Amino acid sequence: MKELFPKVTTEIGALKGVIVHRPETGISRITPKKAKELLFDDIVFLPKMQREHDVFTSILNFFVGEDNVFSVQKLLRESLESGIEPMGNFMNKVLDYEEVPRNFRPMLENLEIDELAETMISGYLKREKRYLFDPIPNLIFTRDIAVTINDHVLITKAAKAARFRENLLSRYIFYAHPQLAHLNSKGKIINLNLLDQFPPSANGEGVSVEGGDVMILNSDYLLIGNSERTTEYSIKSLKKELFDKGVVQNVVQIDIPFERSCMHIDTLFTQVNHHHFVGFEPIVKHGNRSNVTVHRISGDTHKYNSVMDFLNAEISEEIELISAGMGISPYQEREQWTDGCNLVAVKPGVAITYERNPYTEKSFMKFGYRVISANELIREITHNNLRPDEVINTIITLDSGELSRARGGSHCMTCPILRDSF
Repeated sequence: MKELFPKVTTEIGALKGVIVHRPETGISRITPKKAKELLFDDIVFLPKMQREHDVFTSILNFFVGEDNVFSVQKLLRESLESGIEPMGNFMNKVLDYEEVPRNFRPMLENLEIDELAETMISGYLKREKRYLFDPIPNLIFTRDIAVTINDHVLITKAAKAARFRENLLSRYIFYAHPQLAHLNSKGKIINLNLLDQFPPSANGEGVSVEGGDVMILNSDYLLIGNSERTTEYSIKSLKKELFDKGVVQNVVQIDIPFERSCMHIDTLFTQVNHHHFVGFEPIVKHGNRSNVTVHRISGDTHKYNSVMDFLNAEISEEIELISAGMGISPYQEREQWTDGCNLVAVKPGVAITYERNPYTEKSFMKFGYRVISANELIREITHNNLRPDEVINTIITLDSGELSRARGGSHCMTCPILRDSF
């Protein structure tokens, strides 16, 4: 296999490589009693959720190319086959973490690689018709498992125990996959698990950073949210590592409320074009006093009262905010909750979102964007031979009756590993 060289220097450069995960059988095992423990607000209907995700993947295939849309399960299977990192060590780590009997290991060792990869993700062993361990339904949000920062890959560490097996899977993939293993030998991997060697903070905070709290605006500026999932101590530890390696020149800490409704910064704003961000006006525009701190590699710091103040001062004075819900209450609160601010750009000016945010759609149209459903776009591709380069200034909406129940949007469901630079 040809080696992959991840590189992401922007949130909006043409997407050339991305990791996704199709909802699998583990999600169908969530019960009302287990939902909160597994970080879901509701139980979902898996077949419809899969259909919705398949449409999402079809749109990504169109813009990115099918060979460049990588599924977690396929990457895990190829990692297990490679022999670069011992399969047995990986299985032991999973079994130890899940606290299941070691006599489960022979059952796993006798599986075909495809079934082993599926079992490690879903927790369900088909041939035995039994569950070995809990599902990891949040794996559909691949944004959180790793982040490409310029030419380095940050392997993140989840804040909640329900996501710890995701961390084990992502670490194994980046260390053992034949197209990615070279990154470790070249010192291009930053493993947050290893940052645990730093002493704990005075208030007992450990290291946890999730990918939804990390955005790279350009090669010099990295945003990191201080949220319920990413601690301030983690930001300090990661900042030191990034500056020591010279990965970026500025780390921008954005303090947001520690609330479920805004668990990551990408639930509050995302970039969709060179000078356009979509965001939740009360926090992103008005903000709280000094809630943005720019840490420079020189050791200097500078504070701003809001995200927009920072963007206009240090990125471009031409940047404008497209307000979720048109900046009108209660619509902006409703549509921020239903991921109206959480879009993934497939190229500048073209982004994917959920369809259930009509006032935010009006905001986009006010700024000159065409809003089109994913299914209609697929019809144009199929019947009119539409080409990716013909799609400009367009917001693509997904049917999301089930996907939206999981509390994450299209930005959450993508882990970009390669984008064009400007």
